[in-house]
Amino acid sequence: MNTPNATCFHCDEPLGAAPVQALIDGTTHDFCCNGCATAAQWIRDARLDAYYQLRTAPAPRIDEAPTDLAIWDREEVLREHARDVAGGREVTVLTDGMHCAACAWLIDRALMREAGVQSVSANAVTGRIRIVWDTEKTRLSFLLHRLNALGYRPFLAGGIAQEEARRKQRNIWLVRIGVAGLASMQAMMFAEALYLDTRNQMPIPTRDFFRWITFLVSTPVVFWAGWPFLSGAWRELKNRRPGMDALVSISILCAWAASVWETVRGGPHVWYDAAVMFVFLLLVARMLEQRVRQHASAQVDALARARPQFATLETRHEDGEVTRAQVPAASLTPGAVVAVAVGEAVPADGILLEEAAAFSESLLTGESAPVEKAQGDTVLAGSMCVHTPARVRVTHTGAQTRISQLAAVVERAQAHRPHLADVADRIAAWFVVGMVIAACAVYAFWRMHAPERAFEVMLAVLVVSCPCALSLAIPAAVAAANGRLSKWGILPLSPDALMRLSRVTDVMFDKTGTLTTGSPTLARVALLAPFEQADVLAWVAALERDTGHPIAQAFLPFDQGLAARDVQVLHGAGATGEVAGHNVKIGHARFVTGNADVDDGDLWMSADGEVVARFGMGETLRPDAAEAVRQLNAQGIALHLCSGDAEAKVAEVARTLGITEWSSRQTPEGKLARAHNLQSIGHVVGMVGDGINDAPVLAGADVSMAMGEGAALAQRAADLVLSGTRLTKLPAALRLARTTRKVIAQNLFWALAYNVVALPVAAMGWVTPWMAAVGMAASSLIVTLNALRLSGSGLEGGVS
Repeated sequence: MNTPNATCFHCDEPLGAAPVQALIDGTTHDFCCNGCATAAQWIRDARLDAYYQLRTAPAPRIDEAPTDLAIWDREEVLREHARDVAGGREVTVLTDGMHCAACAWLIDRALMREAGVQSVSANAVTGRIRIVWDTEKTRLSFLLHRLNALGYRPFLAGGIAQEEARRKQRNIWLVRIGVAGLASMQAMMFAEALYLDTRNQMPIPTRDFFRWITFLVSTPVVFWAGWPFLSGAWRELKNRRPGMDALVSISILCAWAASVWETVRGGPHVWYDAAVMFVFLLLVARMLEQRVRQHASAQVDALARARPQFATLETRHEDGEVTRAQVPAASLTPGAVVAVAVGEAVPADGILLEEAAAFSESLLTGESAPVEKAQGDTVLAGSMCVHTPARVRVTHTGAQTRISQLAAVVERAQAHRPHLADVADRIAAWFVVGMVIAACAVYAFWRMHAPERAFEVMLAVLVVSCPCALSLAIPAAVAAANGRLSKWGILPLSPDALMRLSRVTDVMFDKTGTLTTGSPTLARVALLAPFEQADVLAWVAALERDTGHPIAQAFLPFDQGLAARDVQVLHGAGATGEVAGHNVKIGHARFVTGNADVDDGDLWMSADGEVVARFGMGETLRPDAAEAVRQLNAQGIALHLCSGDAEAKVAEVARTLGITEWSSRQTPEGKLARAHNLQSIGHVVGMVGDGINDAPVLAGADVSMAMGEGAALAQRAADLVLSGTRLTKLPAALRLARTTRKVIAQNLFWALAYNVVALPVAAMGWVTPWMAAVGMAASSLIVTLNALRLSGSGLEGGVS
């Protein structure tokens, strides 16, 4: 009997007009396509149907189009991405389809059923699948066909060496934490027996036995599990910059060494439990810190996943026959033609050869809506082809592609250390020295008044004062915020960009290419001299071609390939040069005609001193410009519009968007002077622009943002680059910057308040060393979790 389903039984997507039906376990289920039906049938036949009860998210839809995976068996591919292991080879692949633990469960069991597979490890959190297979019994492409048939399309990871190093580091940390955790439990059990002997009735041999067992348990913890802190302390002391690791190591070694001494001489107290618990709690805190940083670097992994490793190369032979073959993307060269199927990523930057196609650039720009492209438009590597297949002529490959440059920028942004973090580190260094001196003073005081407790109180002071929270307060918050910005397609180029952005009071906008789309159109042509219109347009196109001004795009259709010599650009005025034997000048009316009373907003042109034509230019506001202005106003930001265009055009844009402060015919020097005037009266100025003429004010503003589609010089002068076209990312970035500043202030307040309260309490002997270790770890955990709030949702605002 039919089950009335509105969605596919396998992938939960809406059913078409004629759904595919398949009988599974005597029940007819509806599927959206044959691929999903086949996958469900295979899962049932393999007795893995528990997957449907375990899953917490729908399965990925099955791609019915045949996929050629034979290239995965090529030796040059395996040599770079796989490594030899006992009995075969090992490779790590990525997939976007794993949504829950049930997916990982299904992949593990499905692949392990295939002949020659030695082990499989699928991680639903990272989207990585590690496969070890016997090359004599099966091919990698066969295993990946099975993976693909289940809806999990494979991608190559960023290289086996990087994957192996990442996995090895993670596993070592997990083993360290496991060893420290088990040892802490054992040490606390023996310590509890010793603590409960309040009347000293335990026989000396039994007491010594417990102590020596605890010594054996704690020593590997201190010197192996705690090695990251010991080696870090050595580096700090070697560089004469004592920090958190130095104080941690002093505390651990003091507790362990004093306990060994007391064990050997039969003293009254040992502190093995404090040493091992300190190591364990610190390892957990450090692991959480690393998770924050890994979460912030997820954009780099996403970009690696989007960067395809293979391409379909199209070759046209002399007899006119066209053939296609799968080749490594690294082998592509400029001028090659590649075919991109629906759902595939573009392997290199290039020019679209089809009349029209659409591409999703969400990973590159943070915008989910597909971008419609026309013939001749630029297509970026990593963008996903949607709706219809496309052909692309390659222009840039490898490190020259936009996605490679984007990944490099994200990695540099994550490596940046803001000035405030360096200040915190310097404070922590002096704090460590001060705490060692204070601990010695506390020891001396207690030695005079209660010698039996002197070392215990000193140890508690050292442990409780560890500046872990202070050292984490800023880096954790900045890392989380930078990761959020990267997901939105906002790339911080300056280490202090976020902090300066959080203090902005005024934002200055350029008009063309910033508030408008940057694609001006030629609305009308008026000839003022006896020349052919086609010739005039060709002269303008030749002169504007290399100026870098957005207005050149309006004349591209009229470009006849004429050469322009001696081109000079006067920013804010126009350009001059020699074209077809004529001295051509183009720009606003005052520049071309010399009449200071004419400023109509049109583009004027003269040849050999004679005014030849005037052009009416049209432009379109960005769709979300008004919303971005509204959100900035709501945040209390004063807005200014500074443009080199005519008064009428600038006034119209300002009136439409509701910007009351505007100025026209602004030269680059004029824009910079306006920014300096605002700064001189105490305002913090942010500048948003895209052109070469915006570079001076972008560099001179307190913080600046360049449009990703703008000139390279403008981007180099900016603190942040806004990829994509959505202006609403700007108010979202401002909200995030202000929230980040609040989180940092909260973290610093908590770190300092904790030490102000905990230190006197520990110095008075009210805190035992193990209690101090718990308090220190709790303070670090609070700071880390507070920073993680910046990675969550709720800050996007208009970004979508």
